[in-house]
Amino acid sequence: RIVLPDNGRQWKDWKQASTVYSRNRIQTTKYTWFTFLPRNLLRQFHRLGNLYFFFMVVLNWFPQVEVFHREITMLPLVMVLLFSMIKDALEDYRKYQYDKTINFTKTRVYDK
Repeated sequence: RIVLPDNGRQWKDWKQASTVYSRNRIQTTKYTWFTFLPRNLLRQFHRLGNLYFFFMVVLNWFPQVEVFHREITMLPLVMVLLFSMIKDALEDYRKYQYDKTINFTKTRVYDK
């Protein structure tokens, strides 16, 4: 048990120490406005299926190997990436809203 006298010095020490430590804020979001596109694309291309379709798109850009039209080969990959990006953006926005409500919730401080 630690007993401290209430002479005002602790308040001054606490104010100095509170600038050093991080804030008590919850953040569960994965992305920011600037990092959404690169981080999401990196996460999408970690999936084997997306890499396969990307490989097919790259192969179809060479005339010797072209089987389908270039646009038709790109369509499945673009659609999957687009829908996944929309889903991830909506999930992250919901997390942001929830974090905001939690962080601005009033709390009660009990002093003796």
